Amino acid sequence: MSNINSFTPTIPADCVEDLQRRLQNTRWPEAQTTPDWSQGIPLEYTQKVVDHWLHSYDMQRLASRLNAWPNFTTDIDGLSIHFLHIRSSHEDALPLLLTHGWPGSVVEFLNVIDPLSEPDQHGADDAQAYHLVIPSLPGYGFSGKPTTTGWSTQQTAKAWAQLMARLGYDSYFAQGGDWGAIVTSALGIEDPQHCKAIHLNMVVSPPDASADDLTDEEQSALAGLKFYQDWDSGYSKQQSTRPQTLGYGLVDSPAGQAAWILEKFYQWTDCDGDPQNVIRLDDLLDNVMMYWVNAAAASSARLYWESFGSALAGRQVEVPTGGTIFPKEIFRTSKRFAQRLYPNIFYWSVKDKGGHFAAFEQPDVYVAEVRACFESL
Repeated sequence: MSNINSFTPTIPADCVEDLQRRLQNTRWPEAQTTPDWSQGIPLEYTQKVVDHWLHSYDMQRLASRLNAWPNFTTDIDGLSIHFLHIRSSHEDALPLLLTHGWPGSVVEFLNVIDPLSEPDQHGADDAQAYHLVIPSLPGYGFSGKPTTTGWSTQQTAKAWAQLMARLGYDSYFAQGGDWGAIVTSALGIEDPQHCKAIHLNMVVSPPDASADDLTDEEQSALAGLKFYQDWDSGYSKQQSTRPQTLGYGLVDSPAGQAAWILEKFYQWTDCDGDPQNVIRLDDLLDNVMMYWVNAAAASSARLYWESFGSALAGRQVEVPTGGTIFPKEIFRTSKRFAQRLYPNIFYWSVKDKGGHFAAFEQPDVYVAEVRACFESL
């Protein structure tokens, strides 16, 4: 494990003081002119979140949660990569690489670490144990921020392959959602001799709208895609074209950063109108803190600029692939259309509840799906 350094995530006192001052002095816009979220995250909702953040949230909570697990950094291609590395007590456990997306972070996976690494403590067989590697994407969280162009999802996948080799894993599984699904797919292309199988909870291979035999499931997926394109993709256009411009406002305003992120948790979780119905507010704020503490609004958005529209470039992912489709996922598809991009699908599951942040909002279901997928290989 050469070039691997122990790392302790910290939230300095001056960072906390600055955050509290900015929250206290938030300059608010007027309220939306609708009674719902159709114009974005409502003023009253955002003010309650900020009030909790300022007066009730433990500002050291994120650091405490991260430091409950072994944290490390390593330099790959000139960039410092932060990652959690949890070795199961079962030496024959299988290596599993978990990759998050935007607006997520490694925080998404904190509640699934123990059941995946120590299954016998959670009513499962110890044969289902995994050694876990959970990196922060370049420009996200405590990873370094690229200072040159080129850090696309493909480049990140190559870095992940180096990371797994550096940790001594000759073969491994990989899992991801959102950009993590694209990086995981690219890993299957870039490192098939070591990445033995992948599981995705977002499969970006939409149904063919011109097909004359579309199922109800496929028609629903197309309707969801149309809604996304018409009403839900503005953030993506901004981040893929002008990430730097966006960064000035979000890095300067914690209320703005929280609103930019939490609006997506409303839209993309299966939450019945409030993301706090499925994810506790403190957990949501832990995730927001990953962006705020590290001033990562522009650097995280830049992944869209680097990758949007050319992430996999139509290349097939031929490693064995599993997919789990949740009803509130942004992009949904069916197995037959997914096979155009992933010809070697060996596991496919369609759930009746859950959304985009599978490990975060449905940790028990997520763990069960990961186990079922790789067990069936």
